[in-house]
Amino acid sequence: MAQTLRHEETRQFATFYLADRLYGIDVTQVQEVTKPMPLTLIRLAPDFIKGLINLRGQIATAIGLRELFGLMKNDADEKMTVVCRIDGNLLSLLVDRIGDVMEVSQADFEPTPDTVDNSIKKFMDGVYKTHDSILSVIGIERIYQELNIKEQN
Repeated sequence: MAQTLRHEETRQFATFYLADRLYGIDVTQVQEVTKPMPLTLIRLAPDFIKGLINLRGQIATAIGLRELFGLMKNDADEKMTVVCRIDGNLLSLLVDRIGDVMEVSQADFEPTPDTVDNSIKKFMDGVYKTHDSILSVIGIERIYQELNIKEQN
């Protein structure tokens, strides 16, 4: 009797929370997660660019995801940072708290629902249904593209 092995395609995401909502970035795009670090402010930068971080000699641009997504500010909480590398640049995403690395089945993927506010939807690649929540997948390329657009204006 021949056995048929069924391989389910899965992906892993580094997860984090903003305003108690679960988000994730593909683990291959995340360099590290750090505690809050001192920021060097950048004058005249857009509101969502919180400053620069010196990460062991490498400079990362700190992005306030709450501000970028148009969510209410939450300055009282200490922010964790998810550091991602894209096109040789480091982006440090300020988030409310860190979640786990989550493995999800590609069969549970759906495009971003139309009901998601456009201020967030434009940065999302889609959503995954998990057994107890919805994982919203952030496209780091989309955030990087937004930075480049703001820089050109």
